[in-house]
Amino acid sequence: MKIKKYKYKLVTSTNDIAIKLIKNKNINAGFVLANKQKKGRGQRGKKWISYKGNLFVSIFYRIEKMNLSLTKLTIINAKLIIKMISNYYKRNIKIKMPNDILINKKKICGILQETIQKNKERYLIVGIGLNLIKSPKIKDYPTTNLYELTKRKISVNRISKELIFIYEQFLKTKNI
Repeated sequence: MKIKKYKYKLVTSTNDIAIKLIKNKNINAGFVLANKQKKGRGQRGKKWISYKGNLFVSIFYRIEKMNLSLTKLTIINAKLIIKMISNYYKRNIKIKMPNDILINKKKICGILQETIQKNKERYLIVGIGLNLIKSPKIKDYPTTNLYELTKRKISVNRISKELIFIYEQFLKTKNI
């Protein structure tokens, strides 16, 4: 299954753009990438700090035909992102339910899942913020980034292609 790609320089949030695309177009699966977000958001309305050079993406796909609960999809999405991260760094990667990925007990990635319905079809939107080159300072919550861990700069373009490939393989197995 091919995922349709959309790239923006600046958005309010990639999840907001995904919602608009679902409502206004006929797409089974999409990938929204932005260089910067003005109002990135996390769980329970928390602000997501969007430093240029980090990854801000939302992947969306229809879930009507999947026999998976949202809880199971949450775990699957985290594991797909961990699979991509492990191409660069393999040690001490953990899921902190429901929406964080930690390396060495430090947050490297946040995931914001939302569902939306269009006609009779349900979609899952998976917003992903991955610290590639810079980590936000969060009170009482240590953070890290891939550059700090690997001493290698990883381009947003390269990591986006890998993420799309991983999701296309997953969706192919689910016949979406």
